[in-house]
Amino acid sequence: MNQGNSKVFKLTLASIGNWIIVLAVVWFLGSIGLGWLVNSVLILIGFILITPIIAFIGLRWWLNRNLIIDKCPVCSYEFTALNQTQFQCPSCGEPLKVEGGNFSRLTPPGTIDVSAVEINAQQIEDYK
Repeated sequence: MNQGNSKVFKLTLASIGNWIIVLAVVWFLGSIGLGWLVNSVLILIGFILITPIIAFIGLRWWLNRNLIIDKCPVCSYEFTALNQTQFQCPSCGEPLKVEGGNFSRLTPPGTIDVSAVEINAQQIEDYK
């Protein structure tokens, strides 16, 4: 077994030669007045590295502003939806929409939505 021979830190003449060739090409382009080419490649590499980070931060900011967590007004099942969208409750199937940060029932125009309130009936005795 070769326990002392690590492939991670193995430095060969071929790998050093590749880096020397790359550095020589960059130095040659800079010396003949094509430094703008080297700079544009470096800017492109920087742009490729920075863009995913900015996109991730922007997506998290957008989700924090547009993700609404509320309860269904029909069955009180709590779930998440996007702001300004129409959807169905995953529990009862009621069509809902997001208005003002809360879920509300999606009803056709002209429909009056009422809430029933239970009132305890008490018998009133006639006094004479």
